[in-house]
This record gives sequence, C-alpha cells and structure tokens, in this order.
Amino acid sequence: MRNPILAALLASAFFSLNAGATDLLQVYKDALANDAQFASARSALTAGQEKVVQGRAGLLPTIGLSGSDTRSRITSQSDLPVPDRSFTSTTNSWTLGLTQPLFRWGNWEQYEQSKLSVVASEAQFAQSRQDLIVRVGQAYFDVLAAQDTLATLQAQKIATGEQLASAKRNFEVGTSTITDTHEAQARYDLITAQEFAAQSDLQVKRSALQQIIGKEAGDLATLKSGVKLSAPQPNGINEWVSTAEKQNYSVVASEVSVEIAKRSIALSRAGHYPTLDLVASTGRSSTGGSPVSSGVTKPTTIGVQWSVPIFAGFAVDSKVKESIALEEKARNDLEVARRAAAQGARQAYTGVTSGLAQVKAYEAAEISSQSALDSNKLGYQVGVRINIDVLNAQQQLYTTRQTLAKARYDTILNGLRLKSAAGILKEDDLLEINALLQN
Repeated sequence: MRNPILAALLASAFFSLNAGATDLLQVYKDALANDAQFASARSALTAGQEKVVQGRAGLLPTIGLSGSDTRSRITSQSDLPVPDRSFTSTTNSWTLGLTQPLFRWGNWEQYEQSKLSVVASEAQFAQSRQDLIVRVGQAYFDVLAAQDTLATLQAQKIATGEQLASAKRNFEVGTSTITDTHEAQARYDLITAQEFAAQSDLQVKRSALQQIIGKEAGDLATLKSGVKLSAPQPNGINEWVSTAEKQNYSVVASEVSVEIAKRSIALSRAGHYPTLDLVASTGRSSTGGSPVSSGVTKPTTIGVQWSVPIFAGFAVDSKVKESIALEEKARNDLEVARRAAAQGARQAYTGVTSGLAQVKAYEAAEISSQSALDSNKLGYQVGVRINIDVLNAQQQLYTTRQTLAKARYDTILNGLRLKSAAGILKEDDLLEINALLQN
C-alpha cells in the first residue's frame, strides 16, 4: 500500500491549487497592463494612426502670416556747397497668404499611402496582441512544468528515502545485501542534486513570467485532474494552412506593404507631372519718413500658380527605378511571410495532434507504471524482487507523470500557436483554457 503522505504529495504536485491562486486570465490582464513589449506596440499603433492626418495635410490649404518692421537711415551728399542731408525711413508690413493645391499628384499618392500605413499599423498591433497571448501562455505553463518537475523530484526523494531506510533495516537484520543500501543511497543523492537544479529552473521560469507581467505572479492555478483536451477544429491541416496564408497578420501587413510600394512608384513618377495651386494673399504696408514716398498700401491678390518640371538631373527617373525595385522586394517579403505562416500552421497542427496522441499514451503508461510499482513493492517484500527493481519502477512512474503533464502543456500551447498562425487567436481562447484550470 502506498504511503498516504506520499500519495498526498503527488496529488498536490500535479492537481492541487492553493487558495487564492492566480489563473491564466488574470496573468494575461496583468500582461496587458504591464508588458513593455506590448506597450511599445501600442505606442507604435498610436504613432501609425497619425500618418493619415499627415497625408491629408497635403490636400488641404496652407495659410501663413508674415511681416516685417524696418527702420532705415539715409544720408545724401552733394558736390554743391550745401550741407549733407539725412532722414530716417520706417516701413511696417504684413501679408496673409493662402495656398490651396489644385493638382499635385504626389500629394494625393502620399494621402493614399498614409491610409494604407494605418492598416499596416493595425495589422502589426493585432499580431503583437496575439504574440502576447502566446508569450503569456508559454511563460505560465513553463512555470507549471517547472513546478511539476520540482514536486516530482521531491516526491521521488521521499519515496527513495523510504526505500533507503528499508534497505538499511533489511541489511541490519541480514535479509538483504549492502548493495541494496548503496543503490538506494546513490539514487537518493542523484535526486537531491536534481532537486537543486529544479529549484533553480523554477526561479528562472518565474522570473520570465515576472518580466511579462511586471510583478510576482504568486501561486498559479494548475490544470484540473484528468483534464480532457479537444482536437483542433476544423480537424484538417490543409484548412489551417490555407487560412494562415490568407489571414495571418504578418501576411496581411506584407500585403499592405506591397500596395504601399505600388503607391511609391506612382509618387516617384509624380515628379514628372506639373503642379497647379490656387494662391491668394492680402496685406498692408506703411512707409513713413521718406521724402520720396510715404503712405499706406493694401495689396490683395488672387490667382493660380503653376510649375512644370523640365529637368532634375535624372533624379526622378532614379527614384522611379528605386521604387520599382522596392515593390519587387515587398512582393518577395510577402511570399516569405506566406510560407512562414503556412509552415507555422503545419508545425503547430502537428504539435497538437501529436500531443493529443502522446497524452493518451502517457495516461495509459501512468496506469501501467503505477501497477508495476505496486507489484515490485510487493515482490520486494516477499523477496522475489530486489531494491533496484523498486527504485526503477518509482523512477518510471514519476517520469511518466511528469512527462504526461508536460505533454498536456505543450498541446495547449501548440493550440494557441496554431490559431495565432491562422490569425484567429483571441482572448476568448484564453477563457477556454482558463476553464481547464482548478477553480
């Protein structure tokens, strides 16, 4: 019969939840508020949304007010025997001018580019939000896996310690050899060393989670006992790959970049086109102190102003060639993004389906390993099994339990990556995973 303390510890290691534990959804909310990488993406979105305002400005009128206030001293000299004369002249003027573009093709293309830039910024931000969900899930389950590893080693240490004490007692009464004691002692020392490494790894994983949420996470909610994971829907890899090639946010951003590159070609060619502006101005100029002219004038003008480019040292042609090359680059980048999204979907889908199969196999292996341990313990008590058989059976059971938990975590994370690759990962998906945790 298993030690009740050991059984309680194993149950706690894999399935228990301390009161007031933080669940996945709360960790995600903390990450939304405190993650520096996501905050940077949010600021980038805010900056990108200003592009359309800047692009529209090229189509709107510009109004400016200018003026001057000068004072001049003039001295006149003559060859005649008359004294020199001097006088002071003052001029005060201001002009209010307006320029309204009537035909500036480059400004229109810049405005169209600015609208596309906003779409690209929104796609990049949406990808950053999905990346945050995956990063939070990864860090959260990394901590749970590290906790499982440590708890497994601690439980195994207790069981090995009991087996070591039993071997010593049996040796003292002469029912076993010193070899059993040495084997149990070696296994105990090895587990102790592994326990120290597991403690260090748990601290590293907690620090990684703290980096995302900006504070200590505290105790984390664990998966429910015997939780059942579902297969991805639709349950076909081709559907996921097709969706990823069309809806992945990196693909969407790359598609927008191609459109922006097309606009850049038209913008560069606009350097060959004439421009036409409506111009109007009004103002006031007053001059005083001059013996030649003085008084006030109020000029007002309105008309059109045009300009025809003739030769710019081949600069425009060079910019057009540059823009064409950059458009080709954008198309190649789009193909890279599509292939990467498709590959990411394939890997994640395979990870989910393979993970589900592994979980099922490990669940069966756990039952078999428990039966093997019970049989070896009984055999050791009646003398048909030796100490190393019990130790190996213990090792197999604990390793199977640890691997089973890790397989569940990896399957859940691959499900998140699959939806992220397809561009459909949302906060609701975290709610579904959160429902699998202890309440």
